[in-house]
Amino acid sequence: MTQLSDTLQLACELISRRSVTPEDAGCQALMGERLKALGFDLQTMQFEEVTNLWARRNSDGPLLCFAGHTDVVPTGPVDKWQTPPFEPTIKDGLLYGRGAADMKGSIAAFLTALERFVTKHPNHKGSIALLITSDEEGPYVNGTTRVIDTLEARNEKITWAIVGEPSSTTLVGDVIKNGRRGSLGATLKVKGIQGHVAYPHLVRNPIHEFAPALAELSQTEWDQGNDFFPPTSVQVSNINSGTGATNVVPGEVDVKFNFRFSTEVTDTELRNRVEAILDKHQVEYEIEWSLSGQPFLTAAGDLVDAARNAIRSVTGRETELSTSGGTSDGRFIAPTGAQVVELGPVNATIHKIDENVSVADLDTLSDIYEQILINLLADA
Repeated sequence: MTQLSDTLQLACELISRRSVTPEDAGCQALMGERLKALGFDLQTMQFEEVTNLWARRNSDGPLLCFAGHTDVVPTGPVDKWQTPPFEPTIKDGLLYGRGAADMKGSIAAFLTALERFVTKHPNHKGSIALLITSDEEGPYVNGTTRVIDTLEARNEKITWAIVGEPSSTTLVGDVIKNGRRGSLGATLKVKGIQGHVAYPHLVRNPIHEFAPALAELSQTEWDQGNDFFPPTSVQVSNINSGTGATNVVPGEVDVKFNFRFSTEVTDTELRNRVEAILDKHQVEYEIEWSLSGQPFLTAAGDLVDAARNAIRSVTGRETELSTSGGTSDGRFIAPTGAQVVELGPVNATIHKIDENVSVADLDTLSDIYEQILINLLADA
């Protein structure tokens, strides 16, 4: 690997570690060695099976934090990969391996950007930190959210946060996520009375009773969105019912659905409206709600400007601001008052067989991160 760039070599070293959630597999220790050499103070925060790293250089403000995760999703069937998923392979200008795009490539770019910046600007303004977890792809209970709770308890405030999630669509830096929709999930049990299909007067079919409510839920306009967010949407992901026999009316239906919602509506309003629809259709039910993130938005400001200017300076292209896609750990950082953006490589192959990232894009991404550091914290 001696002929590889620093960023690419580090990405390969990280990919070779089997850090499937919640395992870190030594990734954070590898990062820590390099960060310590740059003058970062390291704090490992272990919450149950999850390893988190909080590394900070300097103690004064403002504080720019790079946030990311060392854990990756399972590989799926290994025999369907062109190359072993934990043996980083470079072919036709692409780096293959689980985590190449999501997000060990970004973490490598974080590190090498920091190394160049601190070497050139040892007396930079403010502070720099990294918040790295091994719990982003899993339950996200003992990861970033617990670290943020710890920081909040000691009044340690992040000013700007760059989350290295793969935000780009076609070319690195073509999209910045400057916010995310909220996510509200529901597990619904609709109750009926089981019995023989030939005796409809003795049964109560929960599928039939839920159908009109489902139709209304699917056709309801929850809001119209706004300049930053598309309209709130609901999707049913699972419906399970029946015994498998054709002559038995089921006694209950289990339904799972999820809202991705904008800032135009609250999770409380969504809960109330759903339950009102169920009550209207006289459905007997039990429902459990799970809020995994509130919507957040970082509008124009220091961080967005610094990121857009950095992308323009390094690549010559303009970038699009977007709030599309799923959730990220940015949802735990934004409520503290921090400005948050997500900026990382192209997301076309994340979580897929043969996950890969452009070799050239990793070096470009590192240059963009360095330029953001310069724009926000370079000494005079």
